[in-house]
Amino acid sequence: MESESVNFIRMEDGTFEEYQFLDRIYQKLNHNLADNVLANLKLLAGDKMGYQIDRYQHSLQSATRAMRAGEDEEMVVCALLHDIGDLLAPENHSELAAAILRPYVSEDNYWLVKHHGVFQGYYFFHHLGLDRNEREQYRGHPMFERTALFCQNYDQNSFDPAYDTAPIEAFVPMVQRLFARPPFGRVRDAAAA
Repeated sequence: MESESVNFIRMEDGTFEEYQFLDRIYQKLNHNLADNVLANLKLLAGDKMGYQIDRYQHSLQSATRAMRAGEDEEMVVCALLHDIGDLLAPENHSELAAAILRPYVSEDNYWLVKHHGVFQGYYFFHHLGLDRNEREQYRGHPMFERTALFCQNYDQNSFDPAYDTAPIEAFVPMVQRLFARPPFGRVRDAAAA
């Protein structure tokens, strides 16, 4: 299709050729996804929101701790991006971060990122009049201990301005590799593209 836009105004009227055209354009989003995610992560820089470091440095520090602990690359990227939803969804940032990662990570890591906010609450909810043991509703889940350890080892302790945090350049190739994976493990039919 050589035009710059489709002819239909209702999706049900689109042709095979038009949807092939749209798919080629859509695939550019996937091609640039790692760069777009990293650009959004950098938006967390600046305002410290009362902490000693900003959310960007917190993210880098979390990923640095995970990397230095020998976690696999997927977990390091999860640590890097676990709070990427802070600006757009402060009340459910965990769910937004998990939704971004879901097509590219294991179900276990998706669950961990999605629930880390409740698990992180163990360290401060009681100071806000909330139940610090809210995470107990998930006790017995296969990822309970792993998520608790993630928060203990890589999240709640990553607000240290003196920590030797790795720069973003240490993580860019990992992010690029993660988002280059086929989403949900799907491999597109090359003949259809």
